[in-house]
Amino acid sequence: MAQRAIREYDGKAIFSKHWEKYFSGFHYGFKSVMVTSGDELRAKAQEHGFEWLKQEPLVAKPDMLFGKRGKNNLVLFKTAKPGDVTLDDAAKWIDEKMSHDVTLLSGQHGRLTHFIVEPFTPHTQEQEYYISATTVGEDDVLYMSAEGGMEVEENWDKVVEVKIPITMCDADMEHAVRANIPSDIPANNKEAFASFAIQFFKFYRDLNFAYLEINPIVMLANNEMAILDLVARLDDTAGFMMGDAWCDAEYPTAFGMEDQSPEEKAIAEADSKSGASLKLTVLNPMGRIWTMVAGGGASVVYADTIADLSGNVADLANYGEYSGGPTTGETKFYADTVLDLMTRHKDPKGRDKILIIGGAIANFTDVAKTFTGIIQSFETYADRMKEHNTRIYVRRGGPNYEKGLKDIKEAADRLGLYIEVYGPETHVTDIVRMALEK
Repeated sequence: MAQRAIREYDGKAIFSKHWEKYFSGFHYGFKSVMVTSGDELRAKAQEHGFEWLKQEPLVAKPDMLFGKRGKNNLVLFKTAKPGDVTLDDAAKWIDEKMSHDVTLLSGQHGRLTHFIVEPFTPHTQEQEYYISATTVGEDDVLYMSAEGGMEVEENWDKVVEVKIPITMCDADMEHAVRANIPSDIPANNKEAFASFAIQFFKFYRDLNFAYLEINPIVMLANNEMAILDLVARLDDTAGFMMGDAWCDAEYPTAFGMEDQSPEEKAIAEADSKSGASLKLTVLNPMGRIWTMVAGGGASVVYADTIADLSGNVADLANYGEYSGGPTTGETKFYADTVLDLMTRHKDPKGRDKILIIGGAIANFTDVAKTFTGIIQSFETYADRMKEHNTRIYVRRGGPNYEKGLKDIKEAADRLGLYIEVYGPETHVTDIVRMALEK
């Protein structure tokens, strides 16, 4: 599955387009604009159908694929100053925020370019709920909580998780959802929330979302719903059959990543054309430790382990993944890109380069097939790898892993490359310790 993040505005537009079909008994008054300057916002207010921009209190915030905008002081609404936020207030605020780079609490840094502007929705904290859905392994999972808003992560122990196998029929799905509605949702809202949650899940699945989160969804009187914040990723492999159902949603580059290197852009382009997942971020071109990790979760674990055990996060050269059953050719292209980057610069301290080829135990990815692509890349870059005294450490499990490990060991030995190979009997990140201790 190739997951593609979309803007909050586009996610809400998709909801609006399909609302009547999926959310019977509820109303969503979609009023939203996306602009790239204060002047564009003022011009929009002159168009037919957007008179509300001049008539209602407004909320403005960046729409650039990053969260925690409230905690980063990047949401303009009525409590930001005495009185309501007017059209002119919002336009001036947008221009001010665009005038300089910003650094988020996460460390991401860049220039704000896109903003979403909507009417302010008066409500109480008790009316804020959380709901999301995603795919975990072989199941879809629905998450629900009575405590939505900025602190949902701090209160994750109160989020109810409902696993819904892809083979589960609608009747069983509905029963599972109703049986797991959070107990702290007020009694007078439980039936309405249950009905909305069921319809939300059908919408998520039918519209081929890979991830869909509303935080918070506000339940007002007369079943009026307000989507205050939304995060969405689409399963791009379904794009060919969705037509205009996705409302021509854009796939913007993540905030802070606008200045991608040619290699990062090449991998992103390959990812967009594949049913697999190919991701690459170059953290330090001069870094000593390079990775080719299978799996998004494993990539996080390996990055954390390398940063922890090396004692210097700058040693980690890249971050990324190849997963989801890439072809031999796709894996070779990914490996070629990493090995080319790895062998451009000698380590400033004269140390060996380390290549970690890691991953957990694959569910369906043919390890031997992907390793064939890596072996083909070794054959191209062997001389350059030896010039950098590259040491290779491999840990992998899954379908055909024995053959894959045998093939990659024999190929490295034949090419004169240092390699150590381990299967699932070895802890997933032990090879990092082994590499750094040697």
